[in-house]
Amino acid sequence: MRRRNYIILGVILCVIAGGLLSGAFKSSSGSSGGAYQSPYVFTAQDGELLTLQNAFVLVAKAVKPAVVQITTEKTVTLRYWDPFGGFEGFFNSPFEDFFGAPRRRQEEQPRTYERKQQGLGSGFIVDEAGHIITNNHVISGVDKILVKMQDDAHAYEAKVIGTDPKTDLALIKIEAKRPLPFTRLGDSDRIQPGEWVMAIGNPMGLTATVTVGIVSAKGRTGFGLMQYEDFIQTDAAINPGNSGGPLININAEVIGINTFIVSPQVAEGLGFAIPVNIAKQIFEQLKEKGRVVRGYLGVYLQPLDEELAESLGLKEVRGAFIAEVISGTAAEKAGLRAEDVILKFDGHDIKNTQDLQMRVANTPVGKKVSVAVWREKKEALLSMVISEMPSDEELAKAAKQEEELWRGMRVSSITPAIKERLGITDGEGVVVTFVEPGSPASEAGISAGAIIKKIDGKDAKNLAGYRNLVKAVPDGKNVRLLIKSGEQSISVILKSEK
Repeated sequence: MRRRNYIILGVILCVIAGGLLSGAFKSSSGSSGGAYQSPYVFTAQDGELLTLQNAFVLVAKAVKPAVVQITTEKTVTLRYWDPFGGFEGFFNSPFEDFFGAPRRRQEEQPRTYERKQQGLGSGFIVDEAGHIITNNHVISGVDKILVKMQDDAHAYEAKVIGTDPKTDLALIKIEAKRPLPFTRLGDSDRIQPGEWVMAIGNPMGLTATVTVGIVSAKGRTGFGLMQYEDFIQTDAAINPGNSGGPLININAEVIGINTFIVSPQVAEGLGFAIPVNIAKQIFEQLKEKGRVVRGYLGVYLQPLDEELAESLGLKEVRGAFIAEVISGTAAEKAGLRAEDVILKFDGHDIKNTQDLQMRVANTPVGKKVSVAVWREKKEALLSMVISEMPSDEELAKAAKQEEELWRGMRVSSITPAIKERLGITDGEGVVVTFVEPGSPASEAGISAGAIIKKIDGKDAKNLAGYRNLVKAVPDGKNVRLLIKSGEQSISVILKSEK
């Protein structure tokens, strides 16, 4: 009886596999005159029953021609210590110390030499023109990139079209005198845990290696390897050298880019791939512009936990908590405030900070979007226009400016939490968060917790207004501040820095 049940189950699986795969691997029109066919088009014989076993064979045959081996070269400088400082003077006669002018030996010093270092990785061709998607860490900082295909012994030298370290993706290109096989890109948003997947690559330099597993999970984050993380987890075997290769579904479509594994010493069967829907957007931008343009809000975000959510009046932990709004950005212009919780962005519910970052980054620059925020224990709806994310250099410069002290003090916005903590009802001004001992601010009697209301008679209504007033103060000029400490308001003279 048990054997009969196994036979029936096997037949059902075969029928299901046949139904899923017949559309993927039967050519609708057939080839003629030796015309080139894309590698994912496979003609199955009429009446052939596609079992799960030969389905994997067909998927591998369809995709392997478009999976490439990437070999990189870079020159590295190595140091070694020469305790004798070279041979000059090493064989000098000891009698020179007595009968002639001594020849000075070089001091002990480190010496360097250069050598070529090779790296291995994988990639896959995405169009007939020879564009190849791979991981940025495979080709970052190298001098030379060589690409080999399964059916071609020739090694093509590739050029870098563009890279995106924030998603660990890169686009390179080879020139060939023939149309190249290429992969079909699927829809990673539609995959579900439990689906069959296949990884193809060059682990440990072993070319065209095929491994099979399932999607173990999706939406994995928190590894800290790159800025934007949203990984597919799989138990298909992935090893060093698989990086940049495709993760493929049962329809021979690429649904991910294999990127990293958890160390076998820690756990086995944990491989992670970048969803192909992220790669599609990166590919188009790198191909057209050579760089990636992302949307930008202009806020600092903080993870929301149960305690913080409860203090804000939220019934559940959801959304992205704004720790600070950056001056002069789209967020400030739209009226976003510190301690707002963004619940919806452009019509989409926001799960957490990572979710918001991904959605904002993928929003076209200049698009007008609605933003629903939780503020003062009720929901408010705002509208904003998405700006372009500044370069890393510009962001670093802005961050440095944010951290700078002015005459020995640092300030911040007056948030609802600060109002409650200090027992104030008026939210205008800025609160002093730090005073450097011995600074002009300290000498003026200003301390942390003081509220700055005016600078030389002009209102400092918020952080942006405060910064504009500070910028207008000439170096060397003493200024008058109206500050409030507790219930008392006083004016003090803030001297220039010596």
